[in-house]
Amino acid sequence: MSKLALLGGSKAKHKPFPVWPQYDDKERRALTEVLESRVWWRTPGTKTLEFEKAFAGYHGARHGIAVTNGTAALEVTMAALGINHGDEVIVPNFTFVATASAVLFANALPVLVDVDPETHCIDPALAEAAITPRTKAIIAVHMGGHPADLDRLQELWHMGGHPADLDRLQELCKRNGIHLVEDSAHAHGSEWKGRKIGTFGTAGTFSFQASKLMTAGEGGMIISNDDTFEIQARSVHDCGRMPGEWFYSHFIYGSNYRLSEWQGAVLTVQLTRLEEQTRHRHQNGRLLDKLFGEIPGITPQKCDTRCTRNGQYAYIFHVDAKHFAGITTENFIAALNAEGIPTQASYPPLHELDCFRNGEYRKCLSGAQAAETHAFLKQKFPHTQRAAWETVWIPQFALLGDEEDMREIAAAISKIQRNAGEIAANAAQATAEKVAR
Repeated sequence: MSKLALLGGSKAKHKPFPVWPQYDDKERRALTEVLESRVWWRTPGTKTLEFEKAFAGYHGARHGIAVTNGTAALEVTMAALGINHGDEVIVPNFTFVATASAVLFANALPVLVDVDPETHCIDPALAEAAITPRTKAIIAVHMGGHPADLDRLQELWHMGGHPADLDRLQELCKRNGIHLVEDSAHAHGSEWKGRKIGTFGTAGTFSFQASKLMTAGEGGMIISNDDTFEIQARSVHDCGRMPGEWFYSHFIYGSNYRLSEWQGAVLTVQLTRLEEQTRHRHQNGRLLDKLFGEIPGITPQKCDTRCTRNGQYAYIFHVDAKHFAGITTENFIAALNAEGIPTQASYPPLHELDCFRNGEYRKCLSGAQAAETHAFLKQKFPHTQRAAWETVWIPQFALLGDEEDMREIAAAISKIQRNAGEIAANAAQATAEKVAR
C-alpha cells in the first residue's frame, strides 16, 4: 500500500494539468491591434461591440451587454428590472456573495432558500413557497456549470406558482413583475435540453474573472431576448444614456460599467475556444462520474439527463467521512492537494456570512423592511450546509486534461481512502498535542 504524499510518500499525480488561463498569438495580435489603433475606449471602439454580438449569438440571444465584471452584470440587471426599496428577490443560499449583494445594492431584500441536494442548484419548490407580494425576481444560479431546473423555474416565471392557485398567482406575478434571472457565472456554454442557458428568463449574467471558463482577468456580460430590458440595461451600464440621444443626455439612473476594448479583444478570441473546451470538460466530467461511482463514499454532483452540456466550472463531489475513517473534509482536501490534485474552495452558506449575522445588510434596506424579522435567517438549510462543508471542488482547468489525468484523480482518491486511517490518527495526535500545550 503506497504511502500518502501528505505523510512523505510519492504523489499519485505524475504529470501537470493544463495551465490556465490559455492564450496564444491570437490574443497577442488582438491586443496589439487595439494598442496600435489608439482606440482603447469602448464607446468609439468596435472590439467590445463585436464581442457582445458574438457571445450573445453563441448563447442564442439577440442582445449582449459587456460590463466590468460578473457582479456588475447582476447589479445592472437589478437596476434595469426596476428592483428597489421594499422589493424581494429569491436567491439560493448556496452561491457566491455577489448573487445576494447585487440585490442589496438595489436596496432590496435577498430572500434565501435551500438548494436541491443532488444538483446544488436552487430548489424550485422552495422558491415557489418563498413568493410574496413583494417578490420581483428569482435568481437561479447554475452551480458549477450545471443548469438549475429551468423547466420548473420557467413555470414559476410565467405562472408565478402552482396551477392550483393559477388565478391568484398569475395576478401576483402580473402585479409584482416576477422575473427569472440566470446567474451563469459558472455556465458559459452549458445546455439544458440542447438549448444554451442564459435566455430562459428575462436575462442571463456571466463572469469573465480569472478562474472562469473564459477570461480577460475581469469582465462580465448580460444577455437577453427582451428588447425593453436591453434598452434599460444598456442605459444603466452607460451612465443613463439612451440610444441615438445626445452624448450628455442622461435619462435614468446609470453608472459606468463599460468594458474596455482591451478586454473585448481578448474575450473575442477566448470565445473561439469555448465550444471545444466545453465539450472537453463535459466529456471528462462524465468520465469522472463513472470513475468516482466506483469509489465508496464519493458522490458526484448529479448531472440531470436534461443537462445536455455542463460547462463544468468545477467538478463538485460529496465526501462521506464514514468511508474515509471519519476524517474531515479539510483533511481530505489537504491529502488530495498533496497528491498533486488541485482544489478550490466551496462557498459558505450566505446566511452564515458576517454581513447577514451582524445585521450590516439591513443598512441597504429601508422602512419596515429594514426593521422587521427576516425568517430565512433563522431557518435550517441542510442541503446548503452539506454542499458547503462536505463537498470538494476540482477546478475547471483540470478538466481540460486527458483521460490519464482523470484516472490519476480517481487513483489519488482511492489512495486516500486506503490510507485514511493514518490521516485520522495523525489528526488525533495533532489535536492531543495542541490540548497538552
